[in-house]
Amino acid sequence: MTNSVVALVADHAGFEIKNALRAVLEEQGYAPLDLGTNSADSVDYPDMAGKLAAALQDGRAERGVMVCGTGIGIAIAANRRPWVRAAVCSDVTSARLAREHNDANVLALGARLVGSEVARDCLLTFLTTAFAGGRHARRVAMLSQTAEPEATPDRATEVAL
Repeated sequence: MTNSVVALVADHAGFEIKNALRAVLEEQGYAPLDLGTNSADSVDYPDMAGKLAAALQDGRAERGVMVCGTGIGIAIAANRRPWVRAAVCSDVTSARLAREHNDANVLALGARLVGSEVARDCLLTFLTTAFAGGRHARRVAMLSQTAEPEATPDRATEVAL
């Protein structure tokens, strides 16, 4: 069992799946930090992403889960912060690789694209997969840089496998 805190947010489209995932977190021994929304009333996903990003920044949570209609908008909004590495996942393979290769700290799901069982499987995979490090560590470090690195001939021809 773990006491790790996992922040949860959703817009109105992801409200039901967020609640289902909160129960999964509790069953698995995680401490969910539910930052809303708490109803199916319309809210703006950028605001919800901001709440989750703030919880990661100030240390209230170690990882996060976000749900909107597609997962895309809320991930874009969260990824504007250099400490957030949100990955939109739609199956266990993408959830596993998001952790192994990208050290993603936020799982983004689309409620209109995945059902509650797939969302559950993605969450469990995301939480139990470790970052592989190695050749991926340099690239992940680049993700948190605030300025775009200059292109070099080596980087321009590098094959990302």
